[in-house]
Formats: sequence, structure tokens, C-alpha cells
Amino acid sequence: MKKIVLSIATLFAISSLVIAEDWPQWRGQARDGKSSETGLFSSWGEDGPPSVWTAEGLGEGYASVSVVDGTIYTTGNFEDGQAVVAIDANSGKRLWKQSVTKSEPKHSYEGSRSTPSVDGDRLYVVSSDGAIVCLDRADGSIRWQREFSDWKGKMMSSWGFSESPLVDGERVLCTPGGPQGLVVALNKMDGEEIWRSQLEASDDDSLKDGAGYSSIMISNGGGVKQYVQLVGRGLVGIRASDGKQLWRYARVGNTTANIPTPLIDGDQVFTSTAYGTGSALLKLKSDGAGGVDAEEIYWLEANQLQNKHGGMILIDGHIYCGTGNGNGLPICVEMKTGEIAWGPERGKGKGETSLVYADDHIVMRRDDGTVMLLRATPEKMDVLNSFKPAFQQGKSWSHPVISGGRLYLREQDKLMCFNLIKGA
Repeated sequence: MKKIVLSIATLFAISSLVIAEDWPQWRGQARDGKSSETGLFSSWGEDGPPSVWTAEGLGEGYASVSVVDGTIYTTGNFEDGQAVVAIDANSGKRLWKQSVTKSEPKHSYEGSRSTPSVDGDRLYVVSSDGAIVCLDRADGSIRWQREFSDWKGKMMSSWGFSESPLVDGERVLCTPGGPQGLVVALNKMDGEEIWRSQLEASDDDSLKDGAGYSSIMISNGGGVKQYVQLVGRGLVGIRASDGKQLWRYARVGNTTANIPTPLIDGDQVFTSTAYGTGSALLKLKSDGAGGVDAEEIYWLEANQLQNKHGGMILIDGHIYCGTGNGNGLPICVEMKTGEIAWGPERGKGKGETSLVYADDHIVMRRDDGTVMLLRATPEKMDVLNSFKPAFQQGKSWSHPVISGGRLYLREQDKLMCFNLIKGA
């Protein structure tokens, strides 16, 4: 009896320290790369956190994962097409697989890109050949599907559609990138169009038409609800009520690939792209007539900050990310001023750097699979530990995820799960 009481007390102590949180979409609850979980990283030893399981059968691809109610969702390429898969978070066993294309999409760096967005009993993905699909969470059956060709969809370049759809209330939004629908808002229940947003005419021919590789964010900057998206012709703000383009910021666009999801903080928007481009802080202001203007507060040249595709995270007024086209060197920048707090630092590993934040720490994942644990501080790059998982294949581009006290690292067909809570 005494042992039972002690066990219950121990479990209560653990549960009281850990706040578990689902990770229902690309970059988490708020699409900002941050988790509110606490009581983490106590299990992290010299060899990294202990492995729980390694799952197989995800298919080939670079998509990250979503985790909701003990089930993991992602996308991958198989011989019969691109598919969504569901995995049991406790065992790593694959629960179901549902193809969303008739064959494997063909483009450079073949594989899936879209992280499923989970909403109630449904989930939404974008196939890399250009379609938005709604599936049933229970068994993966397709509820509805819309081809991007409905809006003459196109990409700015040849690496496949990479967006993770945004569910906002009764709507789901995606970016076909076409002349008849740059961004579209659909009824999430049946896929019927609510509005389509078309890019306003411009005399600027230096950039490319089409969708970029980013995902939509919500902003209420300037007192107007809007959707902010990075496309071929730069960063755009689209009024949520009717799809009207409010503003466009072309300077951050390049002609190769515009990728990072922008950071939203009140009236401010931070945006960055690589391929020798740079970064900017914008302030959104009401124009007094129901519209919004975007004012450039500062611009950082490429040799100061250019984030390619590892993403950026804003913590206590400072941006943490990798910089350099293909280098991904860790850096910390004060968002308000653009001043570099530390970096670029070489760090462990090499190549692009993706990252996730939780419990005052940052987990960085490098291109070669190396994982670093950092204390999130603008004073210095405080690396507490690093390790390289037993399995690594090609380029480790899938963003890391923290949910339920566990760290998830996708590596093409495999998903590695690590325990972040000592004694759990």
C-alpha cells in the first residue's frame, strides 16, 4: 500500500510540473514555433534525451508533424502517391494511410512538404502537386478536395507546393498562387469558395508570380484583421473580411524561393528570405479608410540576416534563427532595433537550422541531423548539450516538434520520438 501511495504521489508531482500541449498544425498552436509546456529537458544527458521509439512508414518527405489527442499526423510520398498518415503517439504504430494524389508528384527535392492542420474531427493538407484536401481524422477518408487548377494555381519556382493550410473559424485558407486566386478562403466543411484574393497589378517585373513556400499568418495590425502571406512577389496583407489586398512589400521577395513564415507581433511584422535577399521589420498602420499601410522600420542586408527555410522564433523581443544561404548559422537579433545580440555562431553541426522553443530553452536541428539544446537568452549562445540521433538520411529539413513532453524528429520515412521528462 505504501508503494502505491508513493507511486501516485510521484505521478502527481510529475504531472503538476508538466503542462502538456497539443501541436495541431505547422509551428504549433499559434504558428510561432513555441510550446507552453514546462518541466522539460530534465532527462537530457550527454547523449541527448532517451529514445522512446522510432516509427517507420511515414513515406518520403520533409513535412513536419502535428500531434493531437495522442495521435501524430504527417504527409509522405509512397509508390502509389502522396499520402497522409496517422501514427499512435504511445507506440509509434501507424494507424492509417490515405493517398491524396493519384501518383507521386514530380518536382525537385521530391517528397511531401505540408504539415497537416488539425481541426475537430478533420484535418487539412496541401499536396505538393497543388490541391487542398480535407480528411476525416478517424480513418483518413477524404471529405472533400479542391485542385489548385480551379484558380490556375502556380508556384514561383519548381520545388512543389509547401504550404500548411490555415484554419480560421469556419474557414480554411490556402495559397494556389494563381491569377484567378492568389489566396483563397474556403468553407472548411465542404470546400466551397468564400472569396478569392487576386494580386493587384504592378509595374515591378523583377519578381515572379505564383505561390511561395510559406504559410499564412493572422494579423490585426492597423486595427484590421488580415492574412499575411509570403508569395512570389513578396509579402502581402489580405483583408480577412473580403480578400482585398491591403498592402504588398516587394523588397523581401527574390526570384528563387520565398520560404520563411513571417513573425507577427501586434502591429509589427518581421519577414526574411535568403538567396542573397535580407530581412525587414514592418509596421502596419490604418489608412483611415478601412485599409492598412505597411511602413518599413528597418532593413537588414543579407550579410546581416537572411533566413532560408529553418524558420524564426520571437522570444521576449528577440528573434532566434539560422542565417546564411545554406549555412543556417545560429543568430539572435533584437526585433525592435535589428541589432544583433549574438552570432552568427558556428555551433555544432552544419547547414540549415530549424528550431522549436519550450520551457525557456530552444532545440535547434541542423541540416546534418545534429541537435543542440540552448538556453534562450540574448546574452550569449548558451549551448547546454548536443547530440546526433542514431538515424540520419539526406538533409534533416523537417522542423522539430515538442508535444506531450516528447521531442519528435522526422527523417524521411522514419519518425524518432524522445522523452524530455525525467522519470516519465
